[in-house]
Amino acid sequence: MHIPVAREGYRLLLAAVAVTAIIWFIFGGWPFLVLLGVTAFLVSFFRDPERDIPEDPDSIVSPADGRVIKVERVIEESFGEDEALKVSVFMNVFNVHVNRAPVAGRVEKIVYRPGSFFSADLDKASIYNERNTLFIEAVKGRVVATQIAGLVARRIVCRVSEGMEIERGERIGMIMFGSRVDLFLPKKSRITVKVGDRVKAGSSILGYF
Repeated sequence: MHIPVAREGYRLLLAAVAVTAIIWFIFGGWPFLVLLGVTAFLVSFFRDPERDIPEDPDSIVSPADGRVIKVERVIEESFGEDEALKVSVFMNVFNVHVNRAPVAGRVEKIVYRPGSFFSADLDKASIYNERNTLFIEAVKGRVVATQIAGLVARRIVCRVSEGMEIERGERIGMIMFGSRVDLFLPKKSRITVKVGDRVKAGSSILGYF
């Protein structure tokens, strides 16, 4: 069975396979089984399945796999201190960690901020944790997506750059080992998910413009 793997995991997986093979050849037994389990976990973590992207141009898709932990109205500086809708998706270590563009548009700006590594399901993670924010200018308004590192995560990968035109559901990066994405939408957007819902990046619709 072929399991598509994110390119960020190639080097780590090759190293894991090589070490596992060496341990099998030298020791065998339980050390091999332990490393085989680690390799299987890495394959699962870096898996990157294809997704069916909704065709409705007004749809806003989830930027991440996981569980919706926030749906609320907030005052957001990215919208000129105006009100915005915030949807947060928490990823545990067993979710697919490849992030996808919530809307089609132009990447106006990318802002990276170093920070702490609190558990990503806590409110303070949005404020204090290491994060990378993408400002996307869509046809019907600005959308802001923030990749937030978590308790175990120590690396945020961003595959896009400022000025790029991106498509809804396109891969935009990933966050290593448990994390969160905060999505800020224009206040007139219609949200169709609620706290506790399970969503998939690129295919689950969070709402509409």
